[in-house]
Amino acid sequence: MSGALVELAHVSKTFTRGGLFAARRVQAVADVNLRLAADKPIILAITGESGSGKSTLARMILNIVEPSAGAILFRGRNLRSIRSSAARGAFMRQVQPIFQNPFEAFNPLKRLDRYLYITARRFAGVADMATAEQRSNEALHRVGLSLGEIKERFPHELSGGQLQRFAIARALLSNPALIVADEPVSMVDASLRMSIATLFRSLRSELRISTIYITHDLATAYYVSDEIIIMQKGGIVESGATRTVLSAPRHPYSRQLKDAVLSLRRPPGPDSEDSS
Repeated sequence: MSGALVELAHVSKTFTRGGLFAARRVQAVADVNLRLAADKPIILAITGESGSGKSTLARMILNIVEPSAGAILFRGRNLRSIRSSAARGAFMRQVQPIFQNPFEAFNPLKRLDRYLYITARRFAGVADMATAEQRSNEALHRVGLSLGEIKERFPHELSGGQLQRFAIARALLSNPALIVADEPVSMVDASLRMSIATLFRSLRSELRISTIYITHDLATAYYVSDEIIIMQKGGIVESGATRTVLSAPRHPYSRQLKDAVLSLRRPPGPDSEDSS
């Protein structure tokens, strides 16, 4: 397991639903294996319909939910061993989340710049306000914003697209190795989805940050990701290089997902094959 940034070995998760006399066991994730190399930053899309287990998988990688079976390792360390506040803080510095609804991710009564300063102090070791503001402004510029636009403002004063870009900037402050983005563009206007997806590609190529990109949107997955995992009923039914899998899917469920999308053509770009 050496050389892996993240490795999942036979990971499963079972939840118990219902009351005391009508309890039933639901397997959300079943025997999942995956590996992200530490020396090759990529964007891995995990896709499937609602209920396929992809969000539960994301929460386990973030160490929010513990697997029922199997092991999840980050840089060779089993997440089950991360118990102390110091160990959890060290893990959170390296693995940052981006959630589906940015308006639910932030306290509506808390000014946004406070989130940046707290993150800079807690996870980036910044001690003074001047440095915290400088680091915050640098991170915001990376996503097309500025501290001047954010300072003293509350979440509801930004658009959904601005707030999701703010969430990405906050995640960048700790200089993470991995971002786990759970449906990061599903609450954003269609006109802004590709611009936010493009941010993850720039983080990979310019900052060498890997991203696990959870989505039900196959077209966005095709555009943004290097590799893809397709999940159905908690298990992986197909995986591989995104273009290979989506150009000629082998599993019936993968073909069904593709057939639901009218066009799967990646726009030409600096790291697109069409630009050559």
